[in-house]
Amino acid sequence: MIKTLIFDFGDVFINLDKQGAMSNALSLFEMTEFEHDMIEANIQYEIGEISTSEFLGFYKTKFPHLSEENIVHAWNYIIKDFPNHRLEFVKQLSNSNHYKLILLSNTNEMHIDFIKENVSFYNTFKECFDKFYLSHEINLRKPNTNSYEFVLNENNLSPEECLFVDDTKENTDTAQKLGIHTWNIDETKEDVVNLFEIQKHLF
Repeated sequence: MIKTLIFDFGDVFINLDKQGAMSNALSLFEMTEFEHDMIEANIQYEIGEISTSEFLGFYKTKFPHLSEENIVHAWNYIIKDFPNHRLEFVKQLSNSNHYKLILLSNTNEMHIDFIKENVSFYNTFKECFDKFYLSHEINLRKPNTNSYEFVLNENNLSPEECLFVDDTKENTDTAQKLGIHTWNIDETKEDVVNLFEIQKHLF
């Protein structure tokens, strides 16, 4: 029986434009692909190993012709709208008290600050969860096994009593290996609000 629901954030609740953000950044940087040091800096920033000022400093040094504003805009370009019906869904879940609700998201300080400024109900959303884990705060990121083990151990959870919802297959594959039930949601044609319909075999 499922007792705990673990959700990703991006492309589960808030919409993202990953491809558009990548194209926009590559155009800005006048590159055809991200270089290794850029990928590494992005990962280090996502797990809180470097600060926002250090992260921006890296990009300003690498691309001295760009302003900090250019870089911040390109970084936050990925974040789109947060449909209100998804907030209502998680509020109803929270009010029902049927499940422990956990958010586990790979994110970073600039993205969360941007969301706080642009999503008026962010705090209401956050308060729906029993635990709210962001990679830059816990210094762990998916799909690394230790991120899931951290959540399981911190909350004394049995994997077989958990359902994890994430749009990235690599993330759900790792969780599945630990015995966690998963839904690799296809954000192009599925919506988290239909969870109990699509995953009804688990409930």
